[in-house]
Amino acid sequence: MKMRGNGKGLLFAAALAACAGAAFHGPAEAQDKKFKIYLSMSYSGNGYQTETSNLIKALAATPPYDKMVELKTVISGTDVQAQASAYESMISAGADAIITFPISATGLNRAIHHACEKHVLVYTYSATVTEPCARTVSYITAGFAQNTAQWLVNTLNGKGKVFIDRGVPGNSVDKMNYDGAMSVFKKYPGIQIIAEYYGMWSSQATQQETAKALAAHPDVDAVFGENGEDGIVKAMLAAGMQKLVPVTGENTNGFRLALANPDLRKRGLTGISSGDPINVSGYAFKLMMEELTGKRKVSVHNIEYPLPWVPADKVKVCAGDKFEDGCNAFPADKVPDSFNTEVFDPVLTPELSLTSALNGTPTPGATIQPLPGDIVRQAPDVPGINCGKCEAPADLFKLTKVQATVQP
Repeated sequence: MKMRGNGKGLLFAAALAACAGAAFHGPAEAQDKKFKIYLSMSYSGNGYQTETSNLIKALAATPPYDKMVELKTVISGTDVQAQASAYESMISAGADAIITFPISATGLNRAIHHACEKHVLVYTYSATVTEPCARTVSYITAGFAQNTAQWLVNTLNGKGKVFIDRGVPGNSVDKMNYDGAMSVFKKYPGIQIIAEYYGMWSSQATQQETAKALAAHPDVDAVFGENGEDGIVKAMLAAGMQKLVPVTGENTNGFRLALANPDLRKRGLTGISSGDPINVSGYAFKLMMEELTGKRKVSVHNIEYPLPWVPADKVKVCAGDKFEDGCNAFPADKVPDSFNTEVFDPVLTPELSLTSALNGTPTPGATIQPLPGDIVRQAPDVPGINCGKCEAPADLFKLTKVQATVQP
């Protein structure tokens, strides 16, 4: 008979407590059966997805998880039914937990509910689902889109032609980003959205789609971007634009280096680097493990991850492999342009390193450190995004990083 995930964890925790010292990482060797955990990816092929999976793989291979976890990775693509079928196969195979980037906020609910009925713990990272039995860990309610959009409006003094570079169609992350940005742009009649396209959170696809938009609208004044935004800058340079325009985006290394480049700044490039902190997957995995092993009881469905916020004049290149002395980007010869820089968090995931993000390997000598007891922060409800029968707060898209300096 399959044992409920939490129940099994409690028995395991009791065994730990019986051991002298009962450190979190101490007596894991006593467990005779590993937890069978599936990493379910949908969309793949970009730097973000590779890095998020690498962080999970690195943590699963870090003591004591290396002796507690049997991790299997499944990539099902962008088809909702394919990912739902993958979930069902994982349930049938005896999964104890599934950690997943869900391609749909609502289309996977039946399979997730079935997993919960079978006592399989389900955590999502970055993207969300509305099925209440799952735990969603995401930054999408933290204000990325409305704050960067307002920064663009302020920079343009309320008037200008703007491109919107979106992510993957139908995903909860892209919908929240688009809705948040439009909640600002629609207030300003002087802002004209002259092109919208899907860059698929890929630097290459974003460069290609931006190039097409530039060919049709060379008079653009600014670009609102999602992940892969380094491709926006490359498209402008490839098009031979001498006068560059402001760009907002997420946290790819190439974008941050461009924002810090004095020559490009003289030509007009400026912007904000914010968006999806890649470490959200590592945090979600550790939270899931603490619940699975009975170390923590998590009753919150929607869990918010803090938003990074790096203006162009705050970009600082690191001398080493860590974020130290206020640095927040790496030299071009250390990581690819598409590398997502927000890997490190000394509180949530001190076990991770640059090598972990690049290769999915554990940091030598590192052991899993417990999360702070009060770390779980409840995210606001958003109907159709992270909850079904719920009501969003009236100030869902409030500004938290900037103020409007231009009146509509």
